[in-house]
Amino acid sequence: MAEATVTHQASAPAAESFQTGRVLTVAGGHLIHDIFTSFLAPLLPLIINKLGLSLTLAGSLASFQQFPGLINPFLGVLADRGSLRWLAILAPTLTAAAMSMIGVAPTYIVLVILLLVTGISSAFWHVPMPVVIARVSGRRVGQGMSFFMLGGELARSIGPVIAIGAVALWGLEGTWRLIPVGVAASAVIYWRLRSVTTRSISCSNGSWAESWREIRRVMLPIAGILAAKGFMTAALTTFLPTFLSSEGADLWLAGGALSLLELAGAVGVLASGTVSDRLGRRNVLGFVLLIAPVLMLVFLAIRGWLMLPLLLALGLTALSTNPVMMALVQEYSRDHPATANGIYMALSFAGQSLIIFVVGALADRWGLRATYQACALIGFASLPFVLLLPKGK
Repeated sequence: MAEATVTHQASAPAAESFQTGRVLTVAGGHLIHDIFTSFLAPLLPLIINKLGLSLTLAGSLASFQQFPGLINPFLGVLADRGSLRWLAILAPTLTAAAMSMIGVAPTYIVLVILLLVTGISSAFWHVPMPVVIARVSGRRVGQGMSFFMLGGELARSIGPVIAIGAVALWGLEGTWRLIPVGVAASAVIYWRLRSVTTRSISCSNGSWAESWREIRRVMLPIAGILAAKGFMTAALTTFLPTFLSSEGADLWLAGGALSLLELAGAVGVLASGTVSDRLGRRNVLGFVLLIAPVLMLVFLAIRGWLMLPLLLALGLTALSTNPVMMALVQEYSRDHPATANGIYMALSFAGQSLIIFVVGALADRWGLRATYQACALIGFASLPFVLLLPKGK
C-alpha cells in the first residue's frame, strides 16, 4: 500500500502507466480490512435470537455501522492537505477488534458502540485509498477501481464463511479470537509504509465548495443512483441470510448463499470498471441497473437449486456499480480528489445506513418477501439518473 503513494512530481510516463504491483498492494489491504466488516450479516440471525431483537432494531445495527460515513468529507479534506498514514495503518486493527467482539456484546447498546467504532475505522481506510488507486492506474482508472473493489467484494465473500466457521469452532462469544489477524495486518501495512509518507496526492488545499463545483455534474445523478439501487443492495447484503432462514434454510446454507452472492459481486466489480474504460461509464451503468431489478424479481419467483445461478447473476449486476461511479468521481475531481471521494463516500455510506433502517422497518411491517419485491421495483428508479450523467469527460 505504501508503494502506491505518488505526487504530481512523478514522471509523465509513470503517471500514464497502470502500475500493477501498487494497485494490487492497495487491493490486498482492502481485502484484509473488509473481511471483518462483513461479519454482521451472517451472524445477524444468531444475534437476533440472543438479544431478542426486532427486524427494525436488527436493521439499525447495519445502519450504525454505515452512519460514520458522514465524517468522510472531513477526512477527505485532511487527506488533500496532509497525511492519513497512521489512521490507515490502524484501521485493520480497530475494525478487527470491534467486529470480532460483536458476538460477546451483552446488550443492543454495546453492539451499537462496536459498530460505530467499525464505521469510523472503515472511513479511515476508504477515503484516501481510492485516490491512491486513481493515481497509480494511469489512464485505466476504471480498471484500477475494479481491482480495488475486488478486494472488498472478495472480503465480503470470504468474511461470512470465516464468521460462521469461527462460531462453529468457538461459539458466538468466541469470535474475539480473530482479533490477532487484524493486528498482524496492521503490522504488515506499517512495515510497507515505514519509509513512505501518504501525503496528499493533490497539490490543492481542497475545500468542500470547490470540490462540489468540480463534481456536481456527476454527483447529483450518482446520488440518485445510490438511493434507488441502495434498496436492492441493503436487502441482498444485510438481510439475505435472515430472509433465507425465514424461508427454511439452515445457517450454513443462508451464510453460504451470501458468500456466493458476494463472490459473484467480486467478479462483477472486476469486470465493470474495466469494461467501462472501453464502452463508457453511462453504457455500463445503464445495462447493469436495468438487468439487476429484473433478476431480483425472478429470484423471488423460483425455489430450490435454481436460486443459486440467480444469486450469481445478482452479484454480477447489483453489486458491480461502485468501480464505475468511483471512476467518474475521480475523473471529475482532478484538483480535490480526496475531498470529492469523501463526499461520494459520505453519500454512499450514510445513505445506505438510512436505507438499511427503512428496509428493516418495512420487513417488520410487510414481511421480508414483500419487502424484497418492493426493493426490486425501486431499483428501476435508478435508470433516469443514468441519463443525466455527462456523456464524456
